[in-house]
Amino acid sequence: MSHKSDIEIAREASKKPIQEIGARLGIPSEHLLPYGHDKAKVGQAFIESVRGNKSGKLILVTAINPTPAGEGKTTTTVGLGDGLNRIGKKAAICIREASLGPNFGMKGGAAGGGYAQVVPMEDMNLHFTGDFHAITSAHNLLSAMIDNHIYWGNEQDIDLRRVTCRRVLDMNDRALRDIVTSLGGVANGFPRQAGFDITVASEVMAILCLASDLADLQRRLGDMIVAYRRDRSPVYCRDIKADGAMTVLLKDAMQPNLVQTLENNPAFVHGGPFANIAHGCNSVTATTTALKIADYVVTEAGFGADLGAEKFMNIKCRKAGLAPSCVVLVATVRAMKMNGGVAKADLGTENVDAVKAGCANLGRHIENVKSFGVPVVVAINHFVTDTDAEVAAVQAYVAEQGSEAILCKHWAHGGAGIEALATRVAEIADRDEAQFAPLYPDEMGLFEKIETIAKRIYRADEVLADDRIRNQLKEWEAAGYGNLPVCMAKTQYSFTTDPNRRGAPTGHSVPVREVRLSAGAGFVVAICGDIMTMPGLPRVPSAEAIRLNAEGQIEGLF
Repeated sequence: MSHKSDIEIAREASKKPIQEIGARLGIPSEHLLPYGHDKAKVGQAFIESVRGNKSGKLILVTAINPTPAGEGKTTTTVGLGDGLNRIGKKAAICIREASLGPNFGMKGGAAGGGYAQVVPMEDMNLHFTGDFHAITSAHNLLSAMIDNHIYWGNEQDIDLRRVTCRRVLDMNDRALRDIVTSLGGVANGFPRQAGFDITVASEVMAILCLASDLADLQRRLGDMIVAYRRDRSPVYCRDIKADGAMTVLLKDAMQPNLVQTLENNPAFVHGGPFANIAHGCNSVTATTTALKIADYVVTEAGFGADLGAEKFMNIKCRKAGLAPSCVVLVATVRAMKMNGGVAKADLGTENVDAVKAGCANLGRHIENVKSFGVPVVVAINHFVTDTDAEVAAVQAYVAEQGSEAILCKHWAHGGAGIEALATRVAEIADRDEAQFAPLYPDEMGLFEKIETIAKRIYRADEVLADDRIRNQLKEWEAAGYGNLPVCMAKTQYSFTTDPNRRGAPTGHSVPVREVRLSAGAGFVVAICGDIMTMPGLPRVPSAEAIRLNAEGQIEGLF
């Protein structure tokens, strides 16, 4: 058993030239735009050329509510892709790009772990191919053009108090949440209250991830509502004439990035909306392209299934016409124990009763995912401290729920450690038994959609929202936005809006603090509880430990 860090394992990878990886999926090298030797963007002409192909099977990897014990959702996504290739299937992986903010904050990296990783790990967790910089630039170009429009006479009659477009930055910086801009006199414009969100919460990020091509991208960018006039009529991005230049800045970022796993299997890494404040899935372009050139595509949706899987089904699949054939729900014995009340320091000690007590969280996720009409398999991501009795307890519990739990050792053994799950998932996908349907119809009212998710997925008794919010939703319905899905911005740690309530709570309510209309992306965001669209750094940020060593290698990204 290796005790090497993720970054040490990644550094020892024997990578193949990216052209070889592309060739395995039938992508000719002239359609790959290389960024160095180990990553490339897939050209638009190739993407267009495969649109008519038959689609492969889509497999979604999601998880229980995250705990500080760690679940390993991306690790399992990568491992399952390797496992499918290992049993002779033509499989590709689709994951999100990592945000710089959390890398230097709490997380320190997001490319899998152990022997189930995507490489180049350092590049993926830092600037990669510049997509997030392009999104940041496009968004802030729009912000600059709005203020400039107001400065030069405000032809659109924008109400300065109702500019809804905030600026963005790919860094956790709580000091910028609420700021005043344009101080310093006449030459600098009119002072107003403004603020920053993190780039991954930008509507431009959501649009890039949901757009089908460049024309669709520009149309959606133009549809963004950036402000309101004094008569409350909306001002669109196209009224400011920013949509064309924004599309130009995003033209390369629109193309999916191809990289490889440690076992040299193809992986698309593209887009990265936050899963708690945005829709938490990789780009539609990457997923649909992968489905046209691979027989199985393994993708993930962020955080627990109450957020990631719900948004994947209700937003991404609904908008892109996708349907998953099978869902893999990742759980760990450690997380079950934590849900069962065990402190993090005591997780190494066998405690079958705590495992059983914590399984309620897993059970609810199984039930929720099944309600979308898709078969569910549980992947128990193995840790060395897990005992046979604890694993057996989880398997017995899952069997009672009418599903099955398979022990997976991909972290330690790569694709070889997850063959059992890969075999089972392929069998299920090949049976074509999924009867996928979103949770609510387009025609349902916006507030009812919020209530449906809160009651059916979170098992809340009620949604708390004052008249201001209810009236705002009614106004949007009257303006023709009633058919949009809703994107719930909520803590990832609990079914409730209280991050400390683990397990499977009932008898709670969901307070909606604010609603935002993402008219370009095509959803309404409901901000619940204390969720922040600009995170802060922790007391000891990961950045303090990230550095270059004497050999010029990066240390501290883990």
